[in-house]
Amino acid sequence: MRDTWRIDLERVYERHPFVREVLARLIDAGFEAVLVGGVVRDALLAAWEGRPFAPREVDVATAAPPDEILKLFSDRPIVRVGERFGVLRVVPPEGSQIEVATYREEGDYDGRRPAVVSHDADLEGDLRRRDLTVNALVARADGTVLDYVDGVPDLEARLLRAIGDPTVRFSEDYLRMLRAVRFASQLDATIEPQTAEAIRANAAHILEISNERIRDELLRLLESPRAAAGIERMDDLGLLPHVFPEVAALKGVPQPEEYHPEGDVYVHTVAALRVADRFITNPLVKLAVLLHDIGKPHALDRSGGANMGGHCAVGARKAERIAKRLRFSREEAQQLGFLIGNHMRVADFPAMGRGKQVRFVSEGEVVGEVRLERRFPRFFELLQLLVADCEASVHRATGWAPILDETLRVIEHIDEVCSLARARELIDGHALIAMGMPPGPRLGAVLAAVHDRILAGEITSPEEARRAAQAMIDDHPQRT
Repeated sequence: MRDTWRIDLERVYERHPFVREVLARLIDAGFEAVLVGGVVRDALLAAWEGRPFAPREVDVATAAPPDEILKLFSDRPIVRVGERFGVLRVVPPEGSQIEVATYREEGDYDGRRPAVVSHDADLEGDLRRRDLTVNALVARADGTVLDYVDGVPDLEARLLRAIGDPTVRFSEDYLRMLRAVRFASQLDATIEPQTAEAIRANAAHILEISNERIRDELLRLLESPRAAAGIERMDDLGLLPHVFPEVAALKGVPQPEEYHPEGDVYVHTVAALRVADRFITNPLVKLAVLLHDIGKPHALDRSGGANMGGHCAVGARKAERIAKRLRFSREEAQQLGFLIGNHMRVADFPAMGRGKQVRFVSEGEVVGEVRLERRFPRFFELLQLLVADCEASVHRATGWAPILDETLRVIEHIDEVCSLARARELIDGHALIAMGMPPGPRLGAVLAAVHDRILAGEITSPEEARRAAQAMIDDHPQRT
């Protein structure tokens, strides 16, 4: 083991000041305590590359048993979800939790978690049970880095290597295979051949992992600026057909060459995600980019190979089923469905009537926000998907620039006239019922037509709105 590397802990304390006290309390009580894992790895990388470092999370490993940790931090709230494994989360005054874990050894794995946990391990024993060498680096309270597993040379070489026998490491928790893909993307690293081969041999076992844990890893992968490379690596390692069979099914599905010279639907999808990596930060929107064309195989089969008409609606339904499978919230599932279901409709945006344009843009408007992406989050995310889709095809800027120009004009119109929320204030369904119109589809159609005229600037007061509604009712009286 070498201990000649050092990280600047002041950078860590600037972001997480209570970490200093966590280490001090444990050490003053006579227990060894170190920073472990990602915070050490990322601090080293930042130092080598000469860039700022602001860790999102900080984990501490210690020889102190859980009951001693509870005593030492009795003045702080403690989250005890992982107490069975010796993992506690101390909540500091600034709010973000700090994981404090007792050194442990594990045994009798079932491919997801250990059945036996012992706290008799020392620091080296605790580190050797971890997944990858670059994730088993630790730092003392003075910033000195300790490396028991040759993680620093692997980090310098951008090489991901399992600790010990990779087949054993992955069989202990098969999610580690997906974590290896995610770290390879985040670190722009290569997976060492023996480690990669072990993933290929065990890829089908990823289905033994809970959908919630898979979802969380996928979101972390999509947060990376190299998510497209991660999807390609999942494909190369045999994980993609098990995690995203709908995406794997896009391989070999042909597209018209005049619009998609880049290749089949899978090639286009990865290309679109690669574009998204350059400017989209929301992982849910990047997931929509990944899934935006999953309806094409079904649409092509349904038309007898003639065309892919209706693939947006098919894709939206499939995406919502995927979201349900991966245990996304109902709101997230609906957002995926909205983005995928409308990613072609938005291309017709300039040709829509002004009222319909305003309705489209302002659905989900956050009143009071000034910035486009915060005021109209749904439509802004749809524009992001549109840009990624167009840039990965022959259309490029000619496909999205006119829509963006029209969007800016529509937003200016909204500011001058009114938003959808304001239109609903002028007249709503209750007002039509008060006018004698029974609830039902006809009421919804009249209300939508009046709202479109309000949004177009033709109607500006409640009185005008009621007169317009009455005229429509009189022209087409309710059948009895």
